[in-house]
Amino acid sequence: MTNLDPVNRSATPAARKLLLRIQDLGGRATFSGQHNTPRELSFYSDQAYEITGSYPAIWGQDFGFAEDGDMDGVNFRPAVIEEALAQHAAGSIVTLMWHAVPPTMDEPGTFTDHVCHGPLPDRAWTDLLTPGTAVHRRWTEQVDVVAAFLMRLKEADVPVLWRPYHEMNGDWFWWCGREGEDGYQALYRQLFDRLVREHGLDNLLWVWNANAPRGDAAAYAGFYPGHDVVDVLAADVYGNDYRQSHHDELVALGEGRPIALGEVGIMPTPEILTAQPMWAWFMTWTNFLTRDNDADAVRRLYADRRVRHRIAPSSS
Repeated sequence: MTNLDPVNRSATPAARKLLLRIQDLGGRATFSGQHNTPRELSFYSDQAYEITGSYPAIWGQDFGFAEDGDMDGVNFRPAVIEEALAQHAAGSIVTLMWHAVPPTMDEPGTFTDHVCHGPLPDRAWTDLLTPGTAVHRRWTEQVDVVAAFLMRLKEADVPVLWRPYHEMNGDWFWWCGREGEDGYQALYRQLFDRLVREHGLDNLLWVWNANAPRGDAAAYAGFYPGHDVVDVLAADVYGNDYRQSHHDELVALGEGRPIALGEVGIMPTPEILTAQPMWAWFMTWTNFLTRDNDADAVRRLYADRRVRHRIAPSSS
């Protein structure tokens, strides 16, 4: 795989080193990963260790959107950052995402009525992309709250695999379903500009994370914002739907950039990794680890020689 510089030319040395680690996998290996909820912090990553004896290489978390105390509660954001610092110190790769409420509403919200209420209306979408409008101002304020937490990680020299506004080629989130330069691509680039150029968050590696194309998710290409703002391309695969095309089309779109399984329910088997070798990591979604996966199958995957787990800093 070609070693490309981060899309942010001011990326920190730690971010550059992490991207090289990912690129150097080169179809030979993949990082294990586990997502957690804000309230549970690292519960599911710990559970993966209990099952396999190995700690996932990638620790995933979310900035949340919900009321205090909910598993996605916004009140857990400070604790998420503290846990990210601890996970990084222990040798984990940190990946963060954000199920944001729409900029036409205020936090906190619910998954069904706010985050997952379907595409934003046309007028609101236009206002979102137009500086000076009320919707754009609210979006900016919401982004700036999260940026302040990300800044704490930058100040601690923690690189982050940042995968915003995921599954955009579906039809369920408010940022979904809009192809082209005036659609999702513009929103992604607007966020890139805000976090990189306004806030100087040079510790972020930018992960563009689509859903694997299927009946309710369109092809990747119409939502891709461009090589100048994407370090890694990813796809979410649920329902054990590991079609070869999901892998091959992402490889082709990336033109030498790493690809990854941003979220999975049923974990890939060693046989899938053989057929689809370019996945740089997989990240199992929260309780799907035990709900949808047999413990023996999890152990078999983690024991595969191509799967890389967390390495303590002293031995890396």
